[in-house]
Amino acid sequence: MNRIYKTITTIGFVALICTTLAFTSSNNTHATYKCIVQLTNYSGEGAYIAVSLINPDGAYEKTLYMFGDDEEWYPDFKKWWPFFEAKKENIDAITGESIIGGERKIISLKIDSSKIDAGYKLRFETAVEDKEYYSNDAEVVFNSESIKNKVTGNGYIRYIRMIPN
Repeated sequence: MNRIYKTITTIGFVALICTTLAFTSSNNTHATYKCIVQLTNYSGEGAYIAVSLINPDGAYEKTLYMFGDDEEWYPDFKKWWPFFEAKKENIDAITGESIIGGERKIISLKIDSSKIDAGYKLRFETAVEDKEYYSNDAEVVFNSESIKNKVTGNGYIRYIRMIPN
């Protein structure tokens, strides 16, 4: 009986180690980037910003971050909203406060490492209450070279800067 117990314990321990290694390996496929978002000095309410991963075909693949936590305003994102509704993403863990004109915020983005140098982009879509909506305020080509550069925005975003962790 003692020998059977030791065998089962050993098999259980080996299974635990294998599971842990597999889990650790799968988690190492993600890279974390600090992302600095600097807005222009506009007047008005805080900007809601959807940060999305765009695949090589130009389609939304994943929401990476959302500045603004009041879901009432999400339908104002005319391009992102249909993707969000269809995919039913839970973005609670990647949602923060809106950002006001002239303000700078640093967020952390976790992105699958296989997406770098594979034709993906990061799109920053902005909306401000009673103001203009920008479906592509800024876009960062997600490759080894371009993520080191400052990207200028087209609307409320003055610039985006990515910093690999």
